[in-house]
Amino acid sequence: MTRNPVAKLLLFGATGDLAQRMLLPSLYGLHADGLLPEGLTITGSARSAYTDDEYRDFAKKALDEFLPEDRKDEAAVGGFLQRLSYQAIDLSDHSSFGPLAEKVGDVSGGLAIYLSTAPSLFEAAITGLESVGLAGETVRIGLEKPLGYDLASSREINDAVAVAFPEERTFRIDHYLGKETVQNILALRFGNSFFEPVWNAQGIDNVQITIAETVGLEERAGYYETAGALRDMVQNHILQLVALIAMEPPARFDGTAIRDEKAKVFRSLRLMTPEDAPHCTVTGQYGDGAVKGEIVHSYTDELGKPSTTETFVAIKAHVDNWRWQGVPFYLRTGKRMAARRSEIAIQFKPVPHSMFGNRGGLLQPNMLIIRLQPEEYVQLLVMAKEPGLDREGIRLREVPLNLSLDSEFAGTRRRIAYERLLLDLIEGDQTLFVRRDEVEAQWTWVDAIRAGWTANGMKPKPYASGSWGPSAAIALTERDGVTWQDD
Repeated sequence: MTRNPVAKLLLFGATGDLAQRMLLPSLYGLHADGLLPEGLTITGSARSAYTDDEYRDFAKKALDEFLPEDRKDEAAVGGFLQRLSYQAIDLSDHSSFGPLAEKVGDVSGGLAIYLSTAPSLFEAAITGLESVGLAGETVRIGLEKPLGYDLASSREINDAVAVAFPEERTFRIDHYLGKETVQNILALRFGNSFFEPVWNAQGIDNVQITIAETVGLEERAGYYETAGALRDMVQNHILQLVALIAMEPPARFDGTAIRDEKAKVFRSLRLMTPEDAPHCTVTGQYGDGAVKGEIVHSYTDELGKPSTTETFVAIKAHVDNWRWQGVPFYLRTGKRMAARRSEIAIQFKPVPHSMFGNRGGLLQPNMLIIRLQPEEYVQLLVMAKEPGLDREGIRLREVPLNLSLDSEFAGTRRRIAYERLLLDLIEGDQTLFVRRDEVEAQWTWVDAIRAGWTANGMKPKPYASGSWGPSAAIALTERDGVTWQDD
């Protein structure tokens, strides 16, 4: 990949929660490690009225709060803050783009824009940027989700962006793709020869993907009530994981080859019919309960009004192609769950015949578990012989073969996902960003599920906070003789 670093970064939403928790600490980390281009300037922009010095104070407080102690270096912080400047803007006020352009200055050396705003402001932002010369050939733009709430709105946003920014200068962000363990899926699959012969319908019985959160609404009530779990988590994060598991081997590690293969997976996802929706999907909404020993309240209590928004969804999906025909993909995500966990569990088919007889114990199918968070590890469950003289026959037991990425690479600092994505945006590498055809294929699949819910009048089923969701989600897999991987 030929990298083409820009000289300037323009950060919209520079006073928001995402900027404080992730973006500023990530940019500081890149600066402290000498990875930002020398002389790169960072202009923050939001509605708040700050001077440059006031914004630097704001940024310093964010770093004090959210940086790990071992990463705080007074000299590095001081040098990073000198990169920062600030210009207030109201994206809905066209006249405020002129002062912003003056603040940013000459962009002939390249400008990367990070746009983290409400989707309703995207078109106004793009029009304003174009009107003041901040959308030319030397400018690229990164777009934070959500990119719409259905296929039609997503196309509208993409059309508005495409007026000023062609696809090769548009970087759609899904922060899951910046996670180290997510990229390890590619290394695991395509850097080892022994998986590929069984990575198909002949070798794999089912795939489970779980993203479980213990938190509730927090500060996202306004957004979440209009989105729900399907749009918030399945449409982007979970489907991207499906694509990495199900894709064909790309010819090379670059943005075109990898995204071509992911797009094929999304186009192969079986569309849900209204008749399928009641049998292949489950929706839920958390009620009162206890999480980590603390009493928590229901979604509607937190929201302050009745709601039919789902905070949990489980789906039985299929990828209709030769590699995956007949293999169910069980997808699950929810809030106020029993534990915080993001993982992929791949259950292989059982051996066709056991030579050990009844005394050997029940042979368990092998399972590969890829844990993304909170720990990061890869675990392969295999059958092994129990120690002993075996006078009554060999006895087998399931044991794990563990690769802990935290332990194996203990001397290597674990980076925030946004560090990688921001650096790739600055340097122009699109490999870990989402292409328009991917986004629209994902929305096509999600819209069909929502249409099925509407056609059948499906409402979220209640589940207790601190549980693994509605009992119907258990039935979804157990009808097929499969159990969710909850250990």
